[in-house]
Amino acid sequence: MKITVITGSPNRKGTTALLADKFIEGATEVGHDVYRFDAAFENVKPCISCGYCASNDSECVHKDSMSKLNDKLLESEMIVFVTPIYYYTMSAQIKAVVDRFHANNAKLSGNKKAMLFAAAYGSDDETMEGLEKTYEAILSYLNWNNAGVLLAKGCPAREVIETTDYPNLAYEIGKNV
Repeated sequence: MKITVITGSPNRKGTTALLADKFIEGATEVGHDVYRFDAAFENVKPCISCGYCASNDSECVHKDSMSKLNDKLLESEMIVFVTPIYYYTMSAQIKAVVDRFHANNAKLSGNKKAMLFAAAYGSDDETMEGLEKTYEAILSYLNWNNAGVLLAKGCPAREVIETTDYPNLAYEIGKNV
């Protein structure tokens, strides 16, 4: 299976980087073709709702890193979102990528699976509610199927998440995709 993993953390060694690494390790071990797009380290301009894509065969007015991601998104059977929680939902870096799906809505719609991995400092039940609602809305709009969610609450730093079972869970999810 072709899988695209989109990360949204500017911390290369952070909690969600570990979750992404472990998922990818498990998925590649069993033969999946995984492409990783680290949004925080790419040039992704925000959608400006200019309408250029509507009259130019989904081509965006911005000439940035989305051009290399779009081909991967279109050919992938699964999209995995991996994001830290800074303020009750996905990071700005990954949200900019999701907003840019707009140019390819029709091409992306249907027949894909998606997963969500997140880590947050907070451990309260409401910590992930905004993210979960956002994820559900994206899946509903694009008619994608939820293939799984891993929410690592109470994990403010790499040293903390490493003492939990979350990295192993991410690895096992990758192996069992």
